[in-house]
Amino acid sequence: MTSEYAKPLPLPQPESDYYWEQAANGKLVIQKCSDCDNTQFYPRVLCTACNSRSLGWIESSGNGTLFTFSIVHLPPHPGFAPDTPYIAAIVELEEGVKMPSQVIGIEPEPDFLRIGMPLEVVFEKATDAISLPKFRPVE
Repeated sequence: MTSEYAKPLPLPQPESDYYWEQAANGKLVIQKCSDCDNTQFYPRVLCTACNSRSLGWIESSGNGTLFTFSIVHLPPHPGFAPDTPYIAAIVELEEGVKMPSQVIGIEPEPDFLRIGMPLEVVFEKATDAISLPKFRPVE
């Protein structure tokens, strides 16, 4: 699987290393500021609310809702071609942050999707170091 993954991969940075380590273990984590209690995604050096460097990590429940979506028919990279059509989405986690991802486990048809539908995180192992969070409908 590791050498056959054909899609572009994220490049871990020092501020995201812990995020990717946890994702590889099947855990979704987000940053939380100890100065103002702001939660944020994607991992950064500074709090997006107060510019503090006092950021820690909390484990997300992995539950969220579909905030918005697009059904992708033209792949942005050749590696995505076998997956088209697929659902690119913004998921709002219970913790309040919004994250881009993909919705799987449901037909990529507007009739099957609704804003606000409950979703849960699952992980796709791309390499030994990178597992990508994706979301599926809660049954």
